[in-house]
Amino acid sequence: MLCISRSIVRRASITALVVGTLLIGINHGDALLQGEIDAGRMLKIVLTFFVPYVVSTVSSASTILSMKDGQS
Repeated sequence: MLCISRSIVRRASITALVVGTLLIGINHGDALLQGEIDAGRMLKIVLTFFVPYVVSTVSSASTILSMKDGQS
């Protein structure tokens, strides 16, 4: 399955780590520094990593499939 190929998982993981960390700093930095972490905020933090992972995976897979089909 293309979405779990090593290169796509690696690229998506790096993207999620970089983008997720930046977004967490922007959106939750003040709460993290003040120690205001509850279950709801933790869920939001996990989703903040998950969203760029999914976007990167879908983008990479669709690009590869388009290239295989001869589309640009």
